[in-house]
Amino acid sequence: MIAAEKLEIAYFAQHKLDELVPSRTAVDHVRALMPGAPEAKIRSRVAQMGLSTERMDTPAGSLSGGEKARLLLGLATFRGPHLLILDEPTNHLDVDAREALVQALAEYSGAVLLISHDRHLIETSVDRLWLVAEGTVRPYDGDLEDYRRLVLDRSGMPQRGPRRGEEDGTISAQERRKQAAERRAGIAPLRRRIRELESRIERLQEDIRRYDAALADPKLFAQFPARGASIAKARAEAVKAVAQAEEAWIALSSELESATAD
Repeated sequence: MIAAEKLEIAYFAQHKLDELVPSRTAVDHVRALMPGAPEAKIRSRVAQMGLSTERMDTPAGSLSGGEKARLLLGLATFRGPHLLILDEPTNHLDVDAREALVQALAEYSGAVLLISHDRHLIETSVDRLWLVAEGTVRPYDGDLEDYRRLVLDRSGMPQRGPRRGEEDGTISAQERRKQAAERRAGIAPLRRRIRELESRIERLQEDIRRYDAALADPKLFAQFPARGASIAKARAEAVKAVAQAEEAWIALSSELESATAD
């Protein structure tokens, strides 16, 4: 196969976690890709990778498996590659990180080649299946339930009965995959809004911490009363905004749960 001359490909696999320099922090790793950039911009990019303010200054060797995976995935996709190859990307990710990956893939504008045993990730992210077997790679017209049956049939293990709608042939494998794709497309905006609210809440909470630090200065109101009043007002508005965002997050999360329920 001949790739286009300007095609940019990024590759992520769990074994590549060893490529992180243990003594360097997430900020150090990102700074190397952003020479001359302001520190605030570098830290903002690290935050977009899912690392908190406290953890982005932790040496990579002391990060958890999930944190290392998020950092490495962020580094791999830093330049916005046209094709992203993911080899078992969720092995060390917690539930929240897996959902974040699903959302990121839904919003990703490039092509993704996903190699995974994570059924949830596949069902929520993949539009086309390929079967690797017997020394060949070919398109697979069935869905994951069909693949499960194929594997059980080859192994001689007993299978469960047909699913509802299959006994009379009213729902084909292609139709199930089409329905799954439509379902993913329908909930993608909902997931995106939830992630936006989570980011907003995090930013507001960071603002509140800054306001609290400023208000803790006993000299603030004595020397700069107008500024102190302004900061206090901004803090109150931020607290109110957090409450509103959290209410919206709860409502949308409930809607998402209902939409994804079997």
